[in-house]
Amino acid sequence: MLGGNEALVAAVLEDLDHSPLTDAEKVLLRFVDKVNQQSPSISPADIEPLHEAGWTDEQIYYAITVCALFNFYNRWIDATGVHALSDDAHREGGKRSATTGYVRK
Repeated sequence: MLGGNEALVAAVLEDLDHSPLTDAEKVLLRFVDKVNQQSPSISPADIEPLHEAGWTDEQIYYAITVCALFNFYNRWIDATGVHALSDDAHREGGKRSATTGYVRK
């Protein structure tokens, strides 16, 4: 993916089709949206465009896993009453993840 920044995220959220992401990235994000919204209806026909765009089964698996985990975390946080982070805290977390990944050392 392109280097992360707020303008890129805003462009993708506003209009994925006209965002600066690659066509392969757009195909993957459309699939992840289906995972998020309509997972019971996913079939091999949904995977084919991902393979055509160059995504491997391992990469597809990780995309599904990240989507599922974020759904779990969001529902757990909502149901347990954990307070939401501020916008600034999310920005700092995004910067940290962009530079060091999700693993804290």
